[in-house]
Amino acid sequence: MKKIDNYRTLLAVDKSVDLKTLKTAYRNVMKEWHPDKFHADPDAMVHAEQKSAQLIEAYHFLVSIAPETVEHNMPHYMETITTATITDYQYKGQTLQIHFSDGNSYEYFDVPKAIYVKLHNADTQGRFARRHICTNYIYRNMGKAVNL
Repeated sequence: MKKIDNYRTLLAVDKSVDLKTLKTAYRNVMKEWHPDKFHADPDAMVHAEQKSAQLIEAYHFLVSIAPETVEHNMPHYMETITTATITDYQYKGQTLQIHFSDGNSYEYFDVPKAIYVKLHNADTQGRFARRHICTNYIYRNMGKAVNL
């Protein structure tokens, strides 16, 4: 949640923000930090470029976990977690990434290490994930793997 809280603080929004309000907050703060406003001061311009990149990352992240986005993508998500098998997973700092056989990857936040250990030791990791992870933690779609 620390990452999520930091992004919300950066855009000055709370956890109940809807997509329209999030977009408005993002636009307002971007007006303040847009690099074009600092063209006379190269040092300030570099700082504004870094700040703008952080704001863009925060906005896209928060959009990806917004309730409206989750609800919109729910049929596809449910199809993935019920029909695809887990091909790989990684755990780092309470963030669990699960890759599925249909190419989709999801990132789950604030997953306790004990849950990760239980996933790792489960007889059927897919069933364990469906029961204890997929519907219990904030998640976002990391995209679909591209076969080259």
